[in-house]
Amino acid sequence: MHNLLPVLEALANPHRLRIIAALKVDGRNYVSQLARDVGISRPLLHLHLAKLEAAGLVTSKHELSNDGKALNYFEVADFRLQLDPAAIVEAAKHIKLEKE
Repeated sequence: MHNLLPVLEALANPHRLRIIAALKVDGRNYVSQLARDVGISRPLLHLHLAKLEAAGLVTSKHELSNDGKALNYFEVADFRLQLDPAAIVEAAKHIKLEKE
């Protein structure tokens, strides 16, 4: 559970929750269409997708469309989050705080 903090940080943003929901409901999607579906700009979507992917919550795959365009498809990763006091104790062992 040492990756609990990145997962919680990724899920703490309403845009990222909406992105996961859209991908789960509509299935995998490419960036331009997903940006339209979620109602945010592509550059902002890329930032959120990078955070979600780093946390292991979404995966991506580059593919070529029939007309030769390179499309980056994203889909929700198979994940399960168990949050209880024991998981927090284990995650806390891996937290490194900066000295003030």
